Amino acid sequence: MIGDIALMTGLLIALSIPLAITGWAFLDAAHRPRWVWAFGGRRQVLWLGIIGFGVVTVIGGLALSSYYLTRIRPELAAIESGDLLS
Repeated sequence: MIGDIALMTGLLIALSIPLAITGWAFLDAAHRPRWVWAFGGRRQVLWLGIIGFGVVTVIGGLALSSYYLTRIRPELAAIESGDLLS
């Protein structure tokens, strides 16, 4: 009984990780000001749509969100902090 509960809890946590990463990416993209996206040459609505659509497919959502968090987010954060040469 306790083994079953531990197994189900572990499984629930493992399956929640992609959803949490996708949520983090979506909220981060939504919270960035429009001028940051404009300076970065990116479209906020497009990235919100891509990340939002990624929720439908767990693996796709994880891949798209990971790409945003590792490639796009650092560029936007640099622009937002005043580093326009990045």
